[in-house]
Parts: sequence; structure tokens; C-alpha cells
Amino acid sequence: MTTQSKTVVLVNGVPASGKSTVTRQLSERFSLPYLTIDGIKEPFMAQFSEIDRAFNRKLGCAAYEVIWSVVRDAPPGCPFLIDAWFGFQPRETLVDYLRQAGVARVLEVWNAVSSDVAVARYAQRLGERRVGHPGEEYLPELALLAANAEPMALGPVFRLTQGSGENLNPLFAWLEDHLQD
Repeated sequence: MTTQSKTVVLVNGVPASGKSTVTRQLSERFSLPYLTIDGIKEPFMAQFSEIDRAFNRKLGCAAYEVIWSVVRDAPPGCPFLIDAWFGFQPRETLVDYLRQAGVARVLEVWNAVSSDVAVARYAQRLGERRVGHPGEEYLPELALLAANAEPMALGPVFRLTQGSGENLNPLFAWLEDHLQD
């Protein structure tokens, strides 16, 4: 990895696709910092008693902006793991943020998940999520999203199929190879 470039690893996938688990494991394995949309927006969500989906979306957009601000201000040579569902905004928005942050290289871990697995995981977490996240009414929309979502593909993509007893060793090897380039 060249020390003068900025690299990000997008850990991408629809809600409940396993992004956070994969991000934590990658962070531990490679000693990389990570930023998450939920990690930024949920402390703000805790300050409000009523959050509808539109306000949740605004908080998500603000958190997204914070992520790219942090990356922009970070020194070159410090790769970041970014845990988010990148399909919630237009692709051009991500491209603009990457450019503004000075990111020269994008790697992507695509958490492919079936509709059934995504819906089951999301439904299982309904009682644990902060007020303001979409509820049970979101499940049919999530099923459609999981069936049609694709990676951003702005650089090399590692496709990780979730829900099949994932072995992360191939992902670890792939990322190690790409970070050494």
C-alpha cells in the first residue's frame, strides 16, 4: 500500500446482511479503524423520543457526511473500513464524497444475502433496535431490496455470501493482498 494514498474498504450490503459483524472481524484482524452510519447516528437518535422514517433518513445522511469528513481529515496511508448500506443514496453521491475525501482506492466487501435471511435477521432484531429504525412494516421492502441490491463496484469487490456458514479466511487473504498493493 502506498503511504500517500487514501484507501477505504466499503463493507456494503442491505440492512441485516452481516456488515457490522464482518466489519468488526476485519478491524480486529487488520487493526483498522472503522466508521458506521449507525454508530454515528444512534447517539443522536437517543436524544429524541419520536423519530419517523424521514427523520431517521436525515440522520443517516448526516452520519454519511460525517464519515467522509473524518476520512477527508485523516492522514494518507490510514485505510478505513466503512460499514454502511451504500445503496440508500445515489451512487454519484458516494463518488462525490470519495473525491472530496481524497480517496484514491476503493475496495468493497459485498455482503450478499437472500431475502429470507435478511428478513429473518431484521425481524429478530426488531425488539433490540433504537426507536426510529423502521419496524415490521419494513420487512416486505427489505425482501425486495435484498433480491435486487448490487455492490457499488467502484473498485475490486469481494462477494461474501451471508447465511451459509461464512468462512472469512478467503476474505482475509483477499484484503491482505489488496492492502499490500
